[in-house]
Amino acid sequence: MKKIIINEELCKGCGLCVEFCPKKILVISEKKLNRKGRHPVIVLDEKKCIGCKSCALMCPEVAIEIYEE
Repeated sequence: MKKIIINEELCKGCGLCVEFCPKKILVISEKKLNRKGRHPVIVLDEKKCIGCKSCALMCPEVAIEIYEE
């Protein structure tokens, strides 16, 4: 199983990770705000992650890490 860690304080909510996720399991939160007043990305269903790391590679803030559990 994959473990997705999103550093919400680094995330600027640009949506690149959302756009490039082949499984469409990432969304920009409508409720959460980080300290900078931006809506960070959240994971909808971590079990569907295939570990391609497209999200982490596309993130300009390096706010996403993927680990194998």
